[in-house]
This record gives sequence, structure tokens and C-alpha cells, in this order.
Amino acid sequence: MSTINNKEFKDVKDDVFIDKLEKVDTFSDEQAELDNIETTAASKAAWLIAMTVSIGGFLFGYDTGYISSVLVTIGTSLGHELSTSEQELVTSLTSGGALVGAVFAGLVADKYGRKMPIYAACVVFVIGTLLQAAAFHLPQFAIGRFVVGLGVGSAACICPLFIAEISPMRYRGRMVAFNNMSVTLGQLIASGIGAGFAHVKGDGWRATVAIGGAPPIILAVLLYFCPESPRQLVAHGRMELAEACLLKIYPTSTTQMRQAKIRSIEASIHEQTGSMADESLWKTTKRIFTTPATARAVFTACAIMAISQLGGFNTLMYYSATLFGLVGFSNATAVAIVVSGTNFLFSIVNLVLVDRFGRRAILKVTVLGMAICMLIAAVSFHYIPINAKTLELTRDVTGWPAIMVLICIICYVAFFSSGVATIAWIGTELIPTEVRAVGTMLNTVTCWSTNIIISSTFLSMMKGLTPW
Repeated sequence: MSTINNKEFKDVKDDVFIDKLEKVDTFSDEQAELDNIETTAASKAAWLIAMTVSIGGFLFGYDTGYISSVLVTIGTSLGHELSTSEQELVTSLTSGGALVGAVFAGLVADKYGRKMPIYAACVVFVIGTLLQAAAFHLPQFAIGRFVVGLGVGSAACICPLFIAEISPMRYRGRMVAFNNMSVTLGQLIASGIGAGFAHVKGDGWRATVAIGGAPPIILAVLLYFCPESPRQLVAHGRMELAEACLLKIYPTSTTQMRQAKIRSIEASIHEQTGSMADESLWKTTKRIFTTPATARAVFTACAIMAISQLGGFNTLMYYSATLFGLVGFSNATAVAIVVSGTNFLFSIVNLVLVDRFGRRAILKVTVLGMAICMLIAAVSFHYIPINAKTLELTRDVTGWPAIMVLICIICYVAFFSSGVATIAWIGTELIPTEVRAVGTMLNTVTCWSTNIIISSTFLSMMKGLTPW
């Protein structure tokens, strides 16, 4: 009996060993197929999809860029000259709408796919643009600003995620960078159009705003021809469509490669949803703050985002024409183009440098550079003859202090765009997968809430804080 049992045990051990070997071989084969598919060339379609979706970033950039020129050219078009607090209101309302839009998009994107929130963003952006362009009273213009913000927030939240999910791994960084470059390009084009219409008497600003309705329409039309992301298709059990999408992205891949990729995506989804299946939003949030390593990661990501906003860059975008008019430049809207152009060029510099020198090294250098530039600009402002109560020059000649302020602002923008501007948005890499959804939401809330603080207080602080 003992001999028979030993033999049976040996046979069972051999079977288990062979089974394990087969599983190892299968895993090795699948890993090889995954490695192989990432070495295949990306199709032109993949690049076109990334460029199409990045138009969502253009919406954010255009809105940020045109409000600067509108504030100095709108005059009495809304029935009266806008006060400082009213200018802050119409500027910050977009950030408030963006906060709501980003949260909405984050909640529905997994259930309804990535394309639906982008379509919604396009629709509300057009509606908000029309409300602003046709406004003759402040309340309608303010509502339009908030509605546009809903679209901006939704697009800003989903478009980078969609591009990342549709991109081959080795091209992902460059494809996602399209979105950030589209933001800066939108700011540059809006500044140029605003400067052009600044000399149109009366309602030239309406044309600047109305032109912003064209990009979301173009995005909505082109998005129709883009597939849903493979991850979303797999998550909803649409395996055939997922494989067809992968074939479009990896045109030279084999069936085995695509099947291995689908199984990898499926395993990733199960791993992420499995750890969260029995956990409520409250428990996930609690875990972030009760697990030291996770808390540090989320805090670091949110702190970098807060620095990027509290550093004041977006106030330069919102109020650059106002600021340059204040220090004595006769064509302030044209000077604002220099800031937008610098922002665009140095966003390309970031793309070149970030993988070579690493995020941490670039962040340390650029944040220090931003601080030094702002310090010198503050000292230069001391020598510009400004009436603190009216924010107007007491004499026409400003000389070297105004030039120094312009130089410092340009250098500040160069440091910002080549560093924290992009790094703040990829800081979610630090957050563990099991809490990344909530962590990303906290990061987004940090972005727009700090943006609201800055945009709604900047002009008032200029009046209240003086060196005298």
C-alpha cells in the first residue's frame, strides 16, 4: 500500500511539475508576444487619433488666451465698465466650471467610455462660447464663462487619459505631449487673434470669443472616426472591437500579439477593480490618509500641482494684457503674444529634456528659476509709478523697470513651461494603482481649486499689496 501511494504521489508531483512548466511556458510566450507588439511600428492612424484628441487641450488653451485680451477691450459692451471684482468673477467662473466638469467626466468616463465626456465637452463649450459672444449684460457673460468651464474641465480630465490608452508604449510620452502642446498653441493663437481684433472698435472682442466655437465642432466631427480606447472596449467585454482597434494601432502585429495584449489589459483591469470591488469611495479615501506611503505619494502629487497653480502662471494668461497695460506698454495685447509664444516654445523644450534629465532634477532647477524671476520682477515693479488705488500710471514714462518686468515674466514662463507645467500633470504616476482613481480626482480638485483662488484674487491683491 505504501509503495503504491508513493508511486501515485510521485505521478501527481510529476503532473503538477509539468503543469507548472506549461504555465511558465505559456506566460513566457504571452510576455514575448506583448514585448513584440510594442516593438512594431505605430500606424499613422494612431498618431492621427492622438492629434485629434489633443484638440481638447486646444480648447483649454484658447479659453485661457482670449480672456486676457477681452478684459482690456470689452469696454462698456456689457452695459458698463467692468470693475476689478467683476473681472475676477468672469475669469474665475471658468475655473469653477472646470472643477465641476472634471469631476463629472471622471465619474462617467469608466461607465460610458472616453468619447462621451469629450462629446459633452464639445457641446457645452460651443454653448458657452455663444452665450459669451452674444452677451450684452454681465450675468449672461458670466454664465457663458461657467458653461465653457464645464467643457474645459471635462476635456482637460479625459483627453490626456484617452491619448495614453490609445498610444503604443514607446510613443506614449510624445503622443501625450501633444495635449500639452495643444494647450500652449491654443493660448498663442488666442493671443494673436485677440491682438488683431483689439483695434476693431466696438465689439471686436465678440469675434475673438466666437472663433473659439470652431475647434470643438472640428473635434466632435473628427472624434466620430476615432475608435474607443482598447482598455474601455475590453472593460465592457467588446473583445472583437478591441482587437480591431489594436490592429488599427499596430497594423503589422499578429493575431497572437493582439490576443496577448487583450489578455494583459484584461488582467490589469481585474487587478485594479478586484482590489476596489468591496471598497467604498470613503474607504478608499481613508486608506490614502491612513497608509503613510500612499499619503506621501498623493500629497507629493497634489503639492506639485498646487505649486504649478499658486505660482501664478495662469494669472499671466488671464491678466497679461491688463498687466502689460498697467506697466506702460501701449499695445498690451500684442506684448501678451510674447508670453504665449514663450510658453509654446518651452513646452517643446520640456518634451526634449524630461526623459534625458528626469523629472526631479528639472523640477528643482525650474522652480528655483521661477522664484528668482518673480523676485526681480517684484523689485522692478517698485520703480514703476503706479497709483495703487486705481491701478493706473501716475506718469507716462516707465523706462527700464517696465522692460525688466517683461524680461522677468518671459524668463518665468520659460522656466514654468519647461518644468512644472507638464510634470504637475504626470505626478499621478506616483500614486499606487489601487487608489489612483481617487488620487487623480484629488489632484484635479487641487488644480482647479487653487486656480480659482489665484484668478479670483489677483487684481484685488495688486490693489491691496503695495511696496509702500
